Amino acid sequence: MAVQSGANVSTGTDDAHIDAPQLQLFVMGLFFIFGGITSLNDVIIPKLKELFTLNYTQAMLVQFCFFTAYAVIGIPGARLVKRIGYMRGAVAGLATMMIGCLLFIPASQTATYGLFLFALFVLASGVVIVQVVSNPLISLLGKPDTAHSRLTFAQAFNSLGTTVFPFVGSILILGGLATVTADQLSGVELDAYRT
Repeated sequence: MAVQSGANVSTGTDDAHIDAPQLQLFVMGLFFIFGGITSLNDVIIPKLKELFTLNYTQAMLVQFCFFTAYAVIGIPGARLVKRIGYMRGAVAGLATMMIGCLLFIPASQTATYGLFLFALFVLASGVVIVQVVSNPLISLLGKPDTAHSRLTFAQAFNSLGTTVFPFVGSILILGGLATVTADQLSGVELDAYRT
């Protein structure tokens, strides 16, 4: 793994590690992001169910498509990270997440449910790659005897993201639609709401 400037590498046989506090903050930010994005499914499922008049099974396809990425992308993602390294793997995961987010634009403009599901799968694929990178990377960024403490502390940022993202995400993603339901609208307003 390439070491960035400002990072100190200890090569003693008992405590080989990378001392890079700034990189630890970056990895904790990754934990915050992927924890938060995973929790956004709970925000969008009710609105997708309402907008596309989905039955319960169709609505649960949102969770299915998201978490299928864990089964499908987990091992290939680990191989990718092994081949390109942790930092490039983090960038690949974040770029994949960004592509997934950008796919929501055409999905919302065309109101195509299948495209929403595909966008979720791509987004989740990026999340999986970031998770594959984050767990071992945080254990390397400090002394081996405190790796478990760093991992536990980083997981707290995952929980924080899971708590914060649904509130902020509902405002950003749904905007004024968060408090409006299709039952309250009719005619042109209902068509505009669905668009």
